[in-house]
Amino acid sequence: MTTPGADPSLCDLGRAELGELLDGEPAYRLDQVWEGLYRQRRTLAELTNVPKSLRQAIGELLPPALTLVRTQSADRGTTTKHLWSLRDGHLVESVLMRYRNRTTLCISSQAGCAMACSFCATGQVGFDRNLSVGEIVEQVLGTLREAGSDERAVNVVFMGMGEPLANYEAVWAAVERFQGDMGIGARHITVSTVGVIPGIARLAAEALPVNLAVSLHAANDRLRNRIAPINRTYPLRDLARSLADYRRAKRRRISFEWAMIGGINDTDRDAAELAAYARPLAAHVNLIPLNPTPGYGHQPSPAGRIEQFAAELSSHGVNATVRQNRGTSIDAACGQLRADKLVAVRKGGRGARSQAER
Repeated sequence: MTTPGADPSLCDLGRAELGELLDGEPAYRLDQVWEGLYRQRRTLAELTNVPKSLRQAIGELLPPALTLVRTQSADRGTTTKHLWSLRDGHLVESVLMRYRNRTTLCISSQAGCAMACSFCATGQVGFDRNLSVGEIVEQVLGTLREAGSDERAVNVVFMGMGEPLANYEAVWAAVERFQGDMGIGARHITVSTVGVIPGIARLAAEALPVNLAVSLHAANDRLRNRIAPINRTYPLRDLARSLADYRRAKRRRISFEWAMIGGINDTDRDAAELAAYARPLAAHVNLIPLNPTPGYGHQPSPAGRIEQFAAELSSHGVNATVRQNRGTSIDAACGQLRADKLVAVRKGGRGARSQAER
């Protein structure tokens, strides 16, 4: 067994790299470890068909990327938020949501976020760093193991902390691992973006037809510049061209996410602008009641106003769904992931401190 040159975690390694690490072992050991980790979703310690001495050696060279700090549940146990500590002490969160006929796992791609969307708690915290492919993959493996879920048709959505297309290489490597090694089909994987056009172009050129969701929230540049400052770099007209290219290339429906903010983006005029933007792209609109965050003072649109907004979109020929918020009571709903006010694990069992105190 050879020693890798860097300091990766086990899930940072691709199959060929793991094979190099196991050089000198019987060839079938690679299959045992790889299949056990990804198809069977077992921990290294649980791979009892692999000699204990080899498991220990691998574990010493390639320790886990994540440590589970805390879990919180809401919605009668159907929503669970996991707080993970990275090896450098940064924190990320993922959310598991169980529905009657599916399980959806919302994962993070960055510690923090640099996009600074006004209503988003992660953007209010700021950006720390990108996650590695192993840190992304371990969120899925660790969450499903922790949940005791044998669910195979899980939906993975990159809608947690961070802008996935600003960490493209690691995100796409994770997508390929999910699809090729864990058996999660591309149609069960959604990448969400606030509108990073170069990343959308790269997605369009990939072989796997993943779902694309765009956090839109405004359909005129003046308002969107305020809500999502990235619009100043990639304005709506350019974004529409990029999305049209993506739709032609992948033949997949695009979704728009629209946080319903009372008195800000919920008027009939806003609905008409959104319809004019979404209709040429045949996009579906998800209307999301604004969730409270510490750094944003506006209130969600009333339920009746949201229903009227959806009806207005329908009258313009645009399909819209009002999303049921999950996990609001534990700050696990859309736009609420923050991780700074929770407790991080310190190495060596020497206590803990709040990320906000650093």
